[in-house]
Amino acid sequence: MTIGRREFLVSIAGLAVARVAGAQGSANTMDGPMSPDAYHPVRLPPKPGATPLLTDLQRDDLEHRLKCQCGTCSLDVYTCRTTDFSCPVSPSMHVDVMGLVSGGYGVTEILAAFRSAYGERVLMAPVKEGFNWVGYIAPFAALGTGALVVFALLRRWSRPAREAQLVEDTVHATPEELACLRDAMRNDE
Repeated sequence: MTIGRREFLVSIAGLAVARVAGAQGSANTMDGPMSPDAYHPVRLPPKPGATPLLTDLQRDDLEHRLKCQCGTCSLDVYTCRTTDFSCPVSPSMHVDVMGLVSGGYGVTEILAAFRSAYGERVLMAPVKEGFNWVGYIAPFAALGTGALVVFALLRRWSRPAREAQLVEDTVHATPEELACLRDAMRNDE
C-alpha cells in the first residue's frame, strides 16, 4: 500500500501537533515541572492617600526586572505573561505588581517586597552588593588576567628569536679583515 505525499504530510503534521499539545498539557499541570507552591502572594497595605507613582511603561520596565517563578521558563514577568498564555504564575505576579503600584509604592519598595517573598532568585540580575560583586567583576578580571598571560607568553616566545637574529648579525672578524671588507665595499661603488 502506498500513500501519497499529501497524506504523508498530513500525518506528520498531526503527529507534531499531538506532540506539542501533549508537551504543553504536561507543563501546565501541577504534576509537571511547575511546582504547586511556585506563586507566593506579594501584597502590602496601600499607603494613606495612595496614588500610583509609576506609569504603565515604568511598571512594564519593573516587570522586566522580575523573573517569572513558574519553574518552566527563565523569562521575566512581562515577557512571560505576554508570550506564554499557559503560565499561571506570571499573570498572578503581574496582578501583585499592579496592586503595589496602585497602593503608592515605588520601584525599590516593590522590588524589596518581591525579594522578601521569593528571595533574590526573583530578580533577573543579582543586586550589586556583598558577594554578588564577584559575579560582576570576575569576568573582567579573568579577561584581564588572560590578556596579561598571553602578552607575557608572546614576549617570552619572541625573545629567543630576537636573540638568535642578533647572534647571526654579529660578525666575528679581526680589525684587518674589517679594513679589507671596508676597502672592498668602497671599490664596489
